[in-house]
Amino acid sequence: MPVSNEFLIFVLDQLAEWGGVTARKMFGGAGLYRDGRMFGLIAGDVVYLKVDDSNREAFVRAGSSAFKPFADKPVSLSYYEVPPDVLEVPEELIDWAARSLAVQSRKKKK
Repeated sequence: MPVSNEFLIFVLDQLAEWGGVTARKMFGGAGLYRDGRMFGLIAGDVVYLKVDDSNREAFVRAGSSAFKPFADKPVSLSYYEVPPDVLEVPEELIDWAARSLAVQSRKKKK
């Protein structure tokens, strides 16, 4: 699931006001990082953010689904697709991304 350079630049621009967000390409996609923690990923020009019980419901209510890296296997990861209307509004995207970074931060402390 390759990510296009144009889409990657768009996502980083949407998150620019938050500051400190970087992307690392991997497996054809890209990981989204802040403060050394991966809080999101991009695959096939779709953005996914880290979820747990604290923020999963917002994604589900918005009609998002879990990232499934293999089309032929029922495996899903704890990343959910960012709703298109959230992706289009930088302030909203930053808010959702900050909650996903908090998820990752709590995970690291355990």
